[in-house]
Amino acid sequence: MPLTMVVTSNVEGRYRGFLTSIMLEVSAGVYVAPDMTATVRTRMWEVVSSWWAALRNGCIVMVWRDTRAVGKLRIETLGEPPKEIVDADGVLLVKRS
Repeated sequence: MPLTMVVTSNVEGRYRGFLTSIMLEVSAGVYVAPDMTATVRTRMWEVVSSWWAALRNGCIVMVWRDTRAVGKLRIETLGEPPKEIVDADGVLLVKRS
């Protein structure tokens, strides 16, 4: 069960209420869950994505540990261009698609 982090900006209050029901808000718009299962993470992202599709406001970024991915991290975004982690000779960079 890896750490999951969600960062929001310029989103409606419903996101804050929902995310704080399953994660810790460590700073304004920054949510973390140290042991979120893949099932809970997937369901949470489905809910957030459906709201974002209806409202089309603000930005949401989710990052979680995935040992099979480059840099052992995965990124999902809403309201921002997709991002990808790349390894450039041992230095991890974020590539905007």
